[in-house]
Amino acid sequence: MKRRNGPGRTGALRLLAGAGLGAVAARAAYTALTRRPPGLNGLPGEDVWGRTNHRGEPVTLLEGPAFVAGAAAAGLLAPGASGRVRAAALLAGAGSGLLGGYDDLAGSASSRGFKGHLTALARGEVTSGAVKILGIGATGLAAAAVAGSPAPSRAGRGFDVLLNGAIVAGSANLMNLFDLRPGRAIKVGLITGTPLALTRSGAAVVAAPLGAAAALLPEDLGERAMLGDTGSNALGALLGLAATRLGRGPRLAVLVGLVALNGASEFVSFTKVIAGNPVLNRVDMLGRRPAAAPVPQPAPAADKPAADRPADDKPGSDDAFSPGVPPQGGAPDAAPGAADAGPAGNGVAAGPA
Repeated sequence: MKRRNGPGRTGALRLLAGAGLGAVAARAAYTALTRRPPGLNGLPGEDVWGRTNHRGEPVTLLEGPAFVAGAAAAGLLAPGASGRVRAAALLAGAGSGLLGGYDDLAGSASSRGFKGHLTALARGEVTSGAVKILGIGATGLAAAAVAGSPAPSRAGRGFDVLLNGAIVAGSANLMNLFDLRPGRAIKVGLITGTPLALTRSGAAVVAAPLGAAAALLPEDLGERAMLGDTGSNALGALLGLAATRLGRGPRLAVLVGLVALNGASEFVSFTKVIAGNPVLNRVDMLGRRPAAAPVPQPAPAADKPAADRPADDKPGSDDAFSPGVPPQGGAPDAAPGAADAGPAGNGVAAGPA
């Protein structure tokens, strides 16, 4: 009798149940959070979580906390996962989300990318991004240890913990690099998570976060909300945890890809790569609002000094988010590491690129 590698009928029902629970929980959390945004240090919630986009319209970062809450709640209730896997998913998602939230609210754009944060750390300056890098690394290792390994030897189990922890952390960081355009991070999550959902081992982990992400996609595409570091780090970490349920060979291939993409982000703008590829650009633009038409500028007077003439709009800033309180990231198509930074503009994100 031929053995099936997919989830089967029972697994498919569990997958649908988990995704449905994730969608319902995320929408409920988003409604509750946006109805009464939580304040911080005496600041009203609207100021803490509010941002202004390129159209001058308000957006909120509360999509991220709503995703984390929805994925966590649904992950505990969804059928098909063992107790260890549920605990690992809660640790990976909530831990990465909390660290991302810290960077969202306390982050600075003074240092960006792995190189920038680690260089600052070598000078004795502890940036919020460095805290997040180290914290997500520790969270990934802890989640991998909790999930366990089927390896028969202690050395094999130790190797799996290191390998799986690196996958969780690398995936968390990489996903944040895609949260620069409306809906992009969630689209990447759905595209990369769907194959994992079709495996017997990964379906139980990935069902709830995929459902939660899909339920929040309309808010993201509509530019009413964004995942921020909170949501993108958590989404990436959970996808990474699902990938750790694969065989050792595929996991090694996943890690190589994550290292390559995270490293490339220091030198290459993912936004420019996507814009330059017709297929990727079409997927990226699917469901998004068209860019606002530039306001025509009057021709400068011939005798007016150049310094007094109105400056051209900055190229590539059509989807940038400008800060409310606290400060938020820079222009999307700046230097490669900065261009793909998350809301805090530090270039340290989490999740598949």
